[in-house]
Amino acid sequence: MDFPIGSGGGGSGDEQEQSNARKGKRSYHRHTSHQIQQLEAFFKECPHPDDTQRRQLSRDLGLESKQIKFWFQNKRTQTKAQHERADNSTLRSENDKIQCENLAIREALKNVICPSCGGPPFGEEERQRSLQKLQIENAQLKEEHEKVSCLLAKYIGKPISQIESSTPMLGSSMDVPAAISRNQGPGAALDQGHGSSSPLTYQFKNISDMEKPLVLETAASAMDELIRLMRINEPLWIKSPADGGFVLHRDSYDKIFPRANHFTNSTARVEASKDSEIVTMKAMHLVEKILNSDKWIDLFPTIVTKAKTIQVLEPGMLASRGGSVQLMYEQMHILSPLVPPREFFFIRHCQQIELGVWLIVDFSYDCSKEKTSPSRSWKLPSGCMIQDMPNGYSKVTWVEHVEVDDKTQTHRLYRDLICGNIAYGAARWVVTLKRMCERYTYSIDDIAPTGIGGLGVLNLPEGKRSIMKLSHRMVKNFCGMLSMTGKLDFPQLSEVNNSGVRVSVRKSSEPGQPCGMIVSAATSLWLPLPPHHVFSFFRDEKTRVQWDVLSNGNPVHEIARIASGAHPGNCVSVIRQPYIPTENNMLMLQETCTDTTGSLVVYAPMDIPAINIAMNGEDSSEVPILPSGFIISGDGRPETGTIDASTSANAVRSGGSLLTVAFQILVSSPSSLKQLNVESVATVNTLISSTVQRIKTSLNCSGLD
Repeated sequence: MDFPIGSGGGGSGDEQEQSNARKGKRSYHRHTSHQIQQLEAFFKECPHPDDTQRRQLSRDLGLESKQIKFWFQNKRTQTKAQHERADNSTLRSENDKIQCENLAIREALKNVICPSCGGPPFGEEERQRSLQKLQIENAQLKEEHEKVSCLLAKYIGKPISQIESSTPMLGSSMDVPAAISRNQGPGAALDQGHGSSSPLTYQFKNISDMEKPLVLETAASAMDELIRLMRINEPLWIKSPADGGFVLHRDSYDKIFPRANHFTNSTARVEASKDSEIVTMKAMHLVEKILNSDKWIDLFPTIVTKAKTIQVLEPGMLASRGGSVQLMYEQMHILSPLVPPREFFFIRHCQQIELGVWLIVDFSYDCSKEKTSPSRSWKLPSGCMIQDMPNGYSKVTWVEHVEVDDKTQTHRLYRDLICGNIAYGAARWVVTLKRMCERYTYSIDDIAPTGIGGLGVLNLPEGKRSIMKLSHRMVKNFCGMLSMTGKLDFPQLSEVNNSGVRVSVRKSSEPGQPCGMIVSAATSLWLPLPPHHVFSFFRDEKTRVQWDVLSNGNPVHEIARIASGAHPGNCVSVIRQPYIPTENNMLMLQETCTDTTGSLVVYAPMDIPAINIAMNGEDSSEVPILPSGFIISGDGRPETGTIDASTSANAVRSGGSLLTVAFQILVSSPSSLKQLNVESVATVNTLISSTVQRIKTSLNCSGLD
């Protein structure tokens, strides 16, 4: 690099200067290789030297301070130009690549075929209609993109151009939730398996700090929508002539909240309902339970089989107006092996909107990277409003609003129940919540159990609460088993075979369950009897000998009962089995419960030392328990019968019932699945089939297929 002598290049004296002046030319000085090497090394460490550093360099290299200054200026300019040329070359290469991909896509579109039937492409008329629809959706998405860009600029404090140049652009063809999840950090695994069996693993991504403002804005918008859905009846909601419940008026909703459908398949549908109940729990206590994923399962064990808090975006304070926001996962199930569970990744936003009034809104959020079994359910703004009332009560109003894409046809037995807003509707949520709050109230009341029968320690409050806690864990285990996911199925007996029984196997080693190989067998069937009639048959100890093959025809005796609700069918019982020489130390723990949406009877054999742990009020969380039982519900079909006057005022009209029968049996303790004897699986299959036949015969339904 050359510099003029007059500008600090180090001349050779007055004579040379005079000679140069006479010639009208300027003399240049070329730095030595040593000087350039030292300057280059210093530039890497400090591209902007100060005056002190320049003077030190001039002394070390024999150059003037101005020469040092000019060299660094030129070097910085040269480096910047090199970087710009490299960037331009990269951008040109990427642009050429995109153009090639665009051309390839255009050529592929010319030969597009129907993905469903493999037929020829659309005709021109259908193509024009589709193009017009896409143009409308594209315009909507562009408008959403502008809103997102403005929102990001507002929160980040940078112009739009800087944001777009430093981050991947939210394309106009992306929906907002998908765009949010594109540029997230390292993922984590969410275990979807039951017990220690082979689990399904979902990969999800946390929400980054850059995306967080957009998520919070979406949560605020969802809460505004839910408030209007809660407080407005007509024209948004209309009463159903069938049961008097509220159903959503689609046209009115679409006018107020216009949005594109998440699923576009012809099999997709929308489920929406609203209901309310008074529950026996303070609003603050109820909100705390709903925001905790573990307590959320405890509150709805017959609906939610799995739940997990993935990320807390805003911890919030329940007593403040700021509220909390968190990313969660849940799995819901209809409690039959014939119906797959529903799964949601969703944002849960809780806020106190008035004094003594809380609103909790849930809406789906796409944060998964890959799924082995993609969820076909999408939650629109749904949730509950909880209002404090006197005497420790709360009024809970619930809205459930989801899009469902039934890729596989819903099983015929559950078609009416699922498609009629009954299986996962708002009524089921509030009725279950009312029953569980009542159960909690009864567990802390000092009401002594009835029929002590030699179990005197059970009248202690600690023993009563411990037994109810153990029974609650039993019900959760039973409900979680029925989804039949994450287990090894035997090809000879799995799914719904000719006998209608699904059998699967899992290896259990977790606390609270027997260690070894557990065989689960379950089936569902329709009975032409009202649900309350079927429930009475199973809870009556006198008729147990008609279906319980383990009783060997001998009657059983209830030796203790703990009420868990006002209805006589809601209770926890300890039952003594008939005398069996090899099992004379065995008792049966059983819980029965019923409400307007269905009933269940769950029981598990336990030895006397194990059940005494709970009766003495000790920790029973690791007591092994392996439940079996029955789930009873209406069939969801239009009611054509008359009201049964012999039942309570809350009874529904007489009609058919759906019955699920499920057994769990510990068959062995091998070190691997391969050592399991297939004959054991066949034995369980035979056991449940014979039990179903006994039930049909006892209820005079043996002629059914």
